Amino acid sequence: MTRRSVIQTLSAGAVLAQAARPAASGGRLKQSFARWCYSKIAIDDLCRQAAEIGCVGIDLIEPEDWPVARKYGLTPTITQGKAQIPDGWNRKESHDRLEQELRARIVRAAEAKVPNVITFSGNRKGMGDQEGKENCILGLNRVKKFAEDNGVTVCMELLNSKVNHKDYMCDHTAWGVGVMQRVNSPRVKLLYDIYHMQIMEGDIARTITDNFQWIGHFHTGGNPGRHEIDGTQELDYHFVAETIAQLGFAGYMAHEYSPAPGRDAIASLKQALEICTV
Repeated sequence: MTRRSVIQTLSAGAVLAQAARPAASGGRLKQSFARWCYSKIAIDDLCRQAAEIGCVGIDLIEPEDWPVARKYGLTPTITQGKAQIPDGWNRKESHDRLEQELRARIVRAAEAKVPNVITFSGNRKGMGDQEGKENCILGLNRVKKFAEDNGVTVCMELLNSKVNHKDYMCDHTAWGVGVMQRVNSPRVKLLYDIYHMQIMEGDIARTITDNFQWIGHFHTGGNPGRHEIDGTQELDYHFVAETIAQLGFAGYMAHEYSPAPGRDAIASLKQALEICTV
């Protein structure tokens, strides 16, 4: 048996093992999914089918679609509003506008019992990371008390700057945690995107464990390709989910990947739920 055939056999075995796991039915993690990954499915059909297979939330839908999600028992778990990835808190000249936009979004989220709003560091555009960190701390300090008073968590997303979001500043856990420690609010956290951080630094389970108190939300996705989180990619997501559950995470783990070409979208999402049911 050649080395290549051994690897192929092991990969096939991993896929079969994950497929054999029991269907999602509760578990210790609240699982959600990102709307944009299923944009070809009408929102009403998508929410109905997602609820039927065991999802409890939906990420990144805006207020006009919140009632549809609620109709099927899904919580709108995080909202983006006007927030744009390249334009964030690392520039002081944007602080007034970002604060106004974020306060309005927090109020709307609080009224609708949407637990999280997303925000971004912004791109470097030649700025040093230390200057950007100080600016993000200043900006987030302007909104933390408002978020606390309204019971909504502001989540700054960790993204990779190697493949998908060139020049993005909050691209390493240590940098993001440094911001969170200085802001030091129970309502300002990191959105830890496992796919993005696997690309940038790996060591996922240890990093989550060591920095758990600063994380408010999770996203998943298979690397390479940002497709399924099964045996076709390089992480054992069942182990990652178990790690998060053992830490007592009470927020949402949202699946944010595009089903591979030829895959049935809902069947793919159901498989992701099964893999992460622990």
